Amino acid sequence: MFNRREFILTAATVPVVAASRAFAQDRKVLQVYTDGDTNISDWWNNVIKPAFEAAHPDLTFNLTITRGVADGNTTIGQRVMAAMQSNTDPQADYFEEFDPADVEGSIEAGLWTTIDTSNVPNLAMINPAATDLPVRLPYRGSQVLIAYDSAKVAEAPKTFADILAFAKANPGRFTYGRPDKGGSGSNFVIRAIHEANGRDPAAFTRENFDPAKAEEMLQKAWAVLQDLHPHTFGEGTYPAGNTPALQLLAQGAVDMIPAWSDQALQAINQGVLPDTVKVVQLQDLALCGGFAYSAIPSNATDHAGAMTLANFMLSPEMQVSCVREIGGFPGIGWEHLPPELKAEYIDVIPVSIPTFPSGDWQTAKNDGWYKNVATNLTRD
Repeated sequence: MFNRREFILTAATVPVVAASRAFAQDRKVLQVYTDGDTNISDWWNNVIKPAFEAAHPDLTFNLTITRGVADGNTTIGQRVMAAMQSNTDPQADYFEEFDPADVEGSIEAGLWTTIDTSNVPNLAMINPAATDLPVRLPYRGSQVLIAYDSAKVAEAPKTFADILAFAKANPGRFTYGRPDKGGSGSNFVIRAIHEANGRDPAAFTRENFDPAKAEEMLQKAWAVLQDLHPHTFGEGTYPAGNTPALQLLAQGAVDMIPAWSDQALQAINQGVLPDTVKVVQLQDLALCGGFAYSAIPSNATDHAGAMTLANFMLSPEMQVSCVREIGGFPGIGWEHLPPELKAEYIDVIPVSIPTFPSGDWQTAKNDGWYKNVATNLTRD
């Protein structure tokens, strides 16, 4: 928003205005789609767009937000697939926060551009932990951390056992969200599952799910969380989402929670959380996280411009912005960023980024938690 003011348009100013409009009209406009959260779309419009235009005066982009639309970017991807089959204009150049595999058959059909250092030179700096399918560009990441109030917690937890010890020594001062209501609570439960099964994330894959074996493995975690249950906030009330958990920490109702890195760091930077709140990653085995991907259709309306944008997003300047503006993890290695930035975030830089399979494992995790741990809650 800007202050409204009156001004007189003189003959001398007309050419300047006309030239500015002509310059804007000369830019090629890329069509970018995102179904990311508000903080992500705001970052793209308010930070990335002006920076991209300054670096590439011949290019700009129009950001279409598909958040809240049924199937979000997947619907647009299906439209692009149809355009390839009919040899028509897809009216799309770049997808943000998107997995090409969500458009059935599209990878096999060659719909998505294979990304390598020949077309995205900055890919040479990519974080090795972020490598994935060659049609997905991992340009930013997020991971669940432990957020704690350093004014009340004498020593930051370094292990999962440290969290359990704090919770038992300080009843009601720790909590985590319900695993079906947000990723921070879900990934804390997953961390308990990993802890109870040899801290081996590789033991859980989509392909190895067996109901009887899963029951045996998960029961070990339920025993751990059952023991923790009476020591949590409200003796097991559990906040229904990522934001409610952060609100409890902000209000001083609890002193320690698991939280998404981007949400916690943004809340600290914006003063939503007290400046005494710190974040740390566990050193015995990190909590789960992952990367957000971009993808570029092989039939993009302006394919060259889209590749320029992809390379720009992996530039050190935009990767610093990812950390500073939205509290994300960079897609490139920290060694390519300013040393002072790495020093500032040393406590949250992940050595590894564990994952947990979707599908049957997730269903068993959520169902089992309500059945065995939060038996006092009604699932809705």
